[in-house]
Amino acid sequence: MNELQATAIDQREATRIRLTVNGKLHLLDVDGNTRLLDLVRNDLGHTGTKEGCSVGECGACTVIMNQEAVCSCMVLAAQCNGAEITTIEGVAEDPLANQLQQSFIEEGGVQCGFCTPGVLMSTKALLDKKPTPSDDEIMDALEGNLCRCTGYQPIMNSVKAVIARNHDKDKQ
Repeated sequence: MNELQATAIDQREATRIRLTVNGKLHLLDVDGNTRLLDLVRNDLGHTGTKEGCSVGECGACTVIMNQEAVCSCMVLAAQCNGAEITTIEGVAEDPLANQLQQSFIEEGGVQCGFCTPGVLMSTKALLDKKPTPSDDEIMDALEGNLCRCTGYQPIMNSVKAVIARNHDKDKQ
């Protein structure tokens, strides 16, 4: 058997993984070539995570994995053993995520909405780690998220409005 055949066989073999998605523990058998994106959408039904480019360029599939924003189309499910994954559905009750969603509505950071789940997840991951980031840090966190509609300034305004509100609350 040559190396190419061995790789093809390995990718078809199931690997048992244990991971937490949106606070719920899962024990799953996944094929070696199953992407995290396919696992959360198709197997677990979390369809708020979108498939855009499938090559890690657009950010529509962004989830939070172990407190880091990642493009789920670029992560194999088998690499997630022991990981904690949060999808857009997992932040439905999160106060910061709710503030971001409301600000995106108020500031025009949402138009067609396709990129919004990924942008929100990237932003939440940043603000969870650094509640008062600089403009450059916000842009760095969002550089992997493409938006065809907004021109990005409304997205920046949305994020900065939440930061300002929370910073003002902290002063009181």
